[in-house]
Amino acid sequence: MNHQKRKYIFFCLVFLVILNISSLSFAFGPSDSNLYDGIDVSDYQGYINYTEVKQAGIEVVYIRSSEGFDYVDSQFENNYQGAKENGLKVGFYHYVTATDVLQAREQAEFFADTISGKESDCMLAMDFESFGDLSREEIIAVSNEFINTLKNETGLEVVIYSDQSNASSILGQLNSYPLWIAEYGVESPYPVGYWDSWVGWQYTDEGNIAGIEGNVDRDYFTKDIFLSETPKPEPEPEPTNPQYIIVQYGDTLSQIAYQYGTTVAELVRLNNIANPNLIYVGQRIYLPNGSDEGNSGGNTIQYTVRYGNTLSQIAYQYDTTVAELVRLNNIANPNLIYVGQILTIPSRSSSSGSRYITYRIVYGDTLWGISRRYGTTVAELVRLNNITNPNLIYAGETLKIPR
Repeated sequence: MNHQKRKYIFFCLVFLVILNISSLSFAFGPSDSNLYDGIDVSDYQGYINYTEVKQAGIEVVYIRSSEGFDYVDSQFENNYQGAKENGLKVGFYHYVTATDVLQAREQAEFFADTISGKESDCMLAMDFESFGDLSREEIIAVSNEFINTLKNETGLEVVIYSDQSNASSILGQLNSYPLWIAEYGVESPYPVGYWDSWVGWQYTDEGNIAGIEGNVDRDYFTKDIFLSETPKPEPEPEPTNPQYIIVQYGDTLSQIAYQYGTTVAELVRLNNIANPNLIYVGQRIYLPNGSDEGNSGGNTIQYTVRYGNTLSQIAYQYDTTVAELVRLNNIANPNLIYVGQILTIPSRSSSSGSRYITYRIVYGDTLWGISRRYGTTVAELVRLNNITNPNLIYAGETLKIPR
């Protein structure tokens, strides 16, 4: 009888130990007990009175800066200035739409470019939640490429924003990064298995705060959402010449080599190209240091005709005339130019010593595309041209572009 009692007690103790271990393994709470009241905002909230937001007790605001390849949130500048002027801790997030690693890299660069010159108090947030038909492995590959590129571009730490379902079923391989979790209508987030704590919890999308009309996302953050005080690497100076170009329809490697004063062999070596006759629209082609568009120097530049170009459109874009282009290029028929043809174009600013050139916007242009073409940033174009909405530019307008 005593022996049976001892066995019973022993199994009870084992059960309690197992239960205790299990409860510990499922423990999931804030990374620190001290919580900061926060919100996350975008242009959906419209204009925000940050003085009233501050008075309402909000301490942290995450601001959507951008989405996809070329969309800058229309309230980004207003939200940043308003939050900073009222002493709020500021973070930025980007809504990722990439479907492969190349797109992930480009979107991370766009995010870094958009927030260039801004001061972030919080980790940069990757908001990747719409996966389409991507497999789990593809989602992880896109996420890793986005994060690694973003860290390399900015030198800043990154936090993963995810809902409870995706965090627990898909994104677990990213658990080396802190988690900002979204789960509504609960007293605390449900355990996700891969993370044992969170640094941010978005607990409702129906918050109401003085200074904001309508609903706003409400959050709790811990101190671990803030950037560490370790020194960040100094950003490399902006190159004066483009370091790479994005392949456009009709481009060939030989045409690119000619345009930038290099050789096909050098481009093949720099870009590890297996087949020099096979390049793709959207592909990034790195250029040798010192390459510059145009081979003639002096007061002219070189332009390579692309699909859909006309002589009148090129003249309009570069602020010259069809007659001048015909004269400079000995063109017999102004209505007949060819994809890949190299045109000499007068440079209106090359002899003036100006720090800027003038660019006339054509249909289909975006600030992101123009900034990449001329080796500058969206933020710099916005500043130079006093642009209110970076997503709204018009064909026919002129832009100042740093040389």
